[in-house]
Amino acid sequence: MIRDNNRLYDLTDTSSSAETLAEIKNILCLIDPSLDPLPIEKIYEDIIRLFNGEFPGYQASYTKYHNLEHTCSVTLAAARLIHGLHVQGQVLSPRLVRLCLIGALFHDTGFIKTEEEEEGTGTQHTIGHEERSIAFMEKYLTENGFSQEDIRDCSHIIMCTEIFLSLAEIPFNSEEVRTMGKILGTADLVAQMADRYYQEKLPLLFLEFQEAGMEGFETPLELFKKTEEFYRKVARKRMTDALEGVSSAALYHFRERWNIDKNLYEESIKYNIRRMKETVVESLVQLSIISGGGDKN
Repeated sequence: MIRDNNRLYDLTDTSSSAETLAEIKNILCLIDPSLDPLPIEKIYEDIIRLFNGEFPGYQASYTKYHNLEHTCSVTLAAARLIHGLHVQGQVLSPRLVRLCLIGALFHDTGFIKTEEEEEGTGTQHTIGHEERSIAFMEKYLTENGFSQEDIRDCSHIIMCTEIFLSLAEIPFNSEEVRTMGKILGTADLVAQMADRYYQEKLPLLFLEFQEAGMEGFETPLELFKKTEEFYRKVARKRMTDALEGVSSAALYHFRERWNIDKNLYEESIKYNIRRMKETVVESLVQLSIISGGGDKN
C-alpha cells in the first residue's frame, strides 16, 4: 500500500541529484529534441557545488528542509509540468523553458550564507529569502553572459514562489513568462508536499520556523495538525486560484512519459496528509494513555 501511494518516487529517486538531472534531460528531449541541455547542466552542477560549500564566497547549505534535494525535486517538478503543458498543445519557447528551470535551481539559494555571515544556519532568512535568491541569480547569470531580459524574466519567475505574493504585483514581460512563473510556484508546492518523507521532514521545517522566529507552531505535532488546513486553505487555494490550476498538467506528463493515468503529485500529497492525520491521532492516544497511567499512580 505504501509503495503504491509513493509510486512517484519509484520513477525517479530525487535524493540522487545525478538521476534527477538525467530525468530532467529526458523530459527536455521530449519537449524539444533540439533544445540544448548544456546550459542547464552547467548551472545544475554549480548549484550542487553551492549547496556543498564548494562555490567561491559561500558556505555550505545548513538548512535541513530547504536543501539540495528539495531544489532538485522542484526543478524536476517544473520540467514535468512544462512537459504536461506541451502535451496539451501549449507552445513554449526554448528560452523560457530554460529560464523556468534555471529559476527552479536558484529559487532557494537565498538560504545559503556568504562566507562573511557568521550567525545562524541561513534559516533566519526564511522571510525574504526569495529576494536573496534573486540577487544571487542576477550576479551568477550576469557573470555568465545572460542578457538583462533573461535576468529580469527569471527574477519574475522566482518571485512566484513567494506564497503570499499576488501575481498581479509582478510586472511580467509577457503571458508566457507569467505561465513559467505559475509553473515554478506550483512546482515548489507540489514537490515538497508530495515528498516521500514529508512527514519525517516536517520536524526539520519546524526547526527552521523556530530559527526564523515564525509564530503559530509551538511543537512539531502542532505543525502536523495544521498541515491539512495549510494545504486546503493556502497551498491548494493558491494552486487553483493564483496559479490557475497548472498542477493538472502533471497528469498529462505522467500519462505520456510513463503511461500512468494519474496525477502522482496529487496522489502523494493526499497520502501524506492521511498519514499525518493518523500520526496525530496515534500521538493523542499515546498521550492519553500516559496521562491516564499517571493518574493511576
